[in-house]
Amino acid sequence: MKVLLINGSPHKEGNTYIALSEVAKALRTNGIETEIVSIGAKAVQGCIACHRCYELGRCVFDDALYNKVREKLEDTDGIVIGSPVYYAGPNGSLCALLDRLFYSSSHLLQYKPAAAVAVCRRGGASATFDRLNKYFTITNMPVVSSQYWNSVHGRQPGEALQDEEGLQTMRTLGNNMAWILKSLKSGGQPLPEREPGIMTNFIR
Repeated sequence: MKVLLINGSPHKEGNTYIALSEVAKALRTNGIETEIVSIGAKAVQGCIACHRCYELGRCVFDDALYNKVREKLEDTDGIVIGSPVYYAGPNGSLCALLDRLFYSSSHLLQYKPAAAVAVCRRGGASATFDRLNKYFTITNMPVVSSQYWNSVHGRQPGEALQDEEGLQTMRTLGNNMAWILKSLKSGGQPLPEREPGIMTNFIR
């Protein structure tokens, strides 16, 4: 079993990386393979609602970051997405990537356990946490919880290491995700039968 952790910070080994590493450490202790992928600091193309993904089965934009993450989703059993807090929300580059991934490749994500992690200086973590969870709850993904909301505090690189409660929350999150993955692997129940999709617009 494998969990993909997406570092939504432009800083490859900053506080978001520290938080995700703590989750990954707990997962590996439970025998779960992990990989952390950083989105980097380059500009990320956002969704333009062209709907070409319906025809192509993937996003029309053929950029390396999207391709890299999408490919890794194919053999991933769970996902953890971490972001620093910018104005009480996730990093815009991360959201640009997630909008395209979740819209064009939801079939690679459905029914895979998922969790969000927010890293902040002081406030805005719960709003960021809520925003990221919305990607999961619209994609039939079980949301993994912890002993507290999944947030870690720290501004300067390395300060997250001082947040003992936050790091414990990350370890609990990793342990809980491992438990859910193993429970699903051991049999569980068949996936629920889905009704044919219904989509309505409020203007007609």
